[in-house]
Amino acid sequence: MLSFLRSLRRDDRGVSSMEYAVLAGIIVIAVVAAGTVLKDTTTGIPGLFTKLLDTVNTAATTGK
Repeated sequence: MLSFLRSLRRDDRGVSSMEYAVLAGIIVIAVVAAGTVLKDTTTGIPGLFTKLLDTVNTAATTGK
């Protein structure tokens, strides 16, 4: 039994799967954060582009 526990301590095969699990978690958090920013049409990125286009259109029509 003691030799089995020692072999488990030296075994690093599960480390790679743990690294992939942490990386997958980070990717999920990034996707959720990006979705939150993109979802809001008034203050998110779509709202920013809408405001930018409105400003450009106003400047083009009024000459200011």
